[in-house]
Amino acid sequence: MENGSTPNWLKQRAFLTPNRIALISSIKQYTFQELWERTKSIAGKIKTATLHAESWCMGLLIKNTEQSVLLIHALQQLGISAVLLNNKLSAKELDFQLNDMGLKMVIYDESFQGKINELASWNSNVNMLSISTLQTFNETPFEQIETFSFEKVCSVMYTSGTTGKPKGVLQTYGNHWWSAIGSSLNLGLHEKDMWLCAVPLFHISGYSILMKSVIYGMPVRLYESFDVSEINYELKQGKVTIMSVVTNMLNRMMNELRAGDSYHENFRCMLLGGGPAPLPLLETCKERNIPVFQTYGMTETSSQIVTLSPEYSISKLGSAGKPLFPAEIKIMKNNKRALPYEEGEIYVKGPNVTKGYYKREEANENSFVGEWFQTGDIGYVDEEGFLFMLDRRSDLIISGGENVYPAQIEETLLSYPTVMDVGVVGIPSSKWGEVPCAFVVTKQKNVSEEELLLHCRQHLASYKTPKKFIFVDELPRNASNKLLRRVLKDWWKKELNQE
Repeated sequence: MENGSTPNWLKQRAFLTPNRIALISSIKQYTFQELWERTKSIAGKIKTATLHAESWCMGLLIKNTEQSVLLIHALQQLGISAVLLNNKLSAKELDFQLNDMGLKMVIYDESFQGKINELASWNSNVNMLSISTLQTFNETPFEQIETFSFEKVCSVMYTSGTTGKPKGVLQTYGNHWWSAIGSSLNLGLHEKDMWLCAVPLFHISGYSILMKSVIYGMPVRLYESFDVSEINYELKQGKVTIMSVVTNMLNRMMNELRAGDSYHENFRCMLLGGGPAPLPLLETCKERNIPVFQTYGMTETSSQIVTLSPEYSISKLGSAGKPLFPAEIKIMKNNKRALPYEEGEIYVKGPNVTKGYYKREEANENSFVGEWFQTGDIGYVDEEGFLFMLDRRSDLIISGGENVYPAQIEETLLSYPTVMDVGVVGIPSSKWGEVPCAFVVTKQKNVSEEELLLHCRQHLASYKTPKKFIFVDELPRNASNKLLRRVLKDWWKKELNQE
């Protein structure tokens, strides 16, 4: 990949297929030619705004709107790396990222004006520019970029900070290119493909869909928020063929569908990421003839790096699949490559893997062993090389010397008919060190702890059975719908103080 490059994606796409639909939102749609022309206009306005404050990177605090799509493409035209700021974070959390990156400018959606006001009061040296204000600027001519270098940083996204302070993941043009190519070699490309995007654009899952769009010449149906009923209706109409989801999203979609309902036959891929998928959910989708392709990936791998090929969707149910064509994986245990079915840490390698974290030399040294990246996730491969992910290493519960994976307990509880959502964490135990505690959302109010306990005892070893059940109305999740286990641990502390 060294010294590699690719033609400017949007410019080349507008030249090749100018009249194809590129983007459809609730308000309007763009062809690739229209997207290119509008992007150049926005880039000229950004150029005006940065004449006296040029920098290699710029912050974006955006929502899933067509204006956000234009901003993302416009920064690429100017050779400016986009720092995608998570709009669900507090002003204090965002302030850390602004200072960590040394940002000089943030372009933001007006709906975040409150957070911006707080940030501006702490960062007088950062120019906070609203999208509507940017629209009033005149355009300054700029030199069009003909090719994107694979080594140049295209985007920066921060980790969630579940283990220590958040880290800025550097994603190059090469990372995004090979992520898109690897995905297409696995899923294939169909002439009528349309990708529904209801995941955040500031997250790698949403951002990567935009990159695939211009590389493939494929339209994106963009949703500003995850509207379960509206999206289920959309998938029955036959225009959307692919959608990216995490487990919680898919679970809500299945709960909203009426018994026996399914999607249009044109819908060919529900790309499921965000951690281990519970088998009951996968079996429900199988019964409804909904093609779920489980994946494994992370911000550091520029989206999926392992995906289950369609011909194995039944025989390898529960597996994330094999690595995408340009990538490799291995399982390491005690500094040795693990045998089939032996649990260990997942290592990944490939041109879609980040070259490192911004200004985190120690983390970079600890995360890479040669070309291999240590993911911090636990899993195993079977004798055919299919990956089965178990859990995050940091989420592992060690109870009486035994490894307990929260995802396995969650899967068991989700198989109970009245359980809608569940999150499991380890809580302190004087006897065992840690024991599992389950936070449960139920479909009806009369579910008892005793019946859930009995269900778990029928399916789990005694040391895996939760020692405490706490019923809640909703589980804490981040912007990409991933469960925030650290918040659950805080809830447990509050529960303990009340007892």
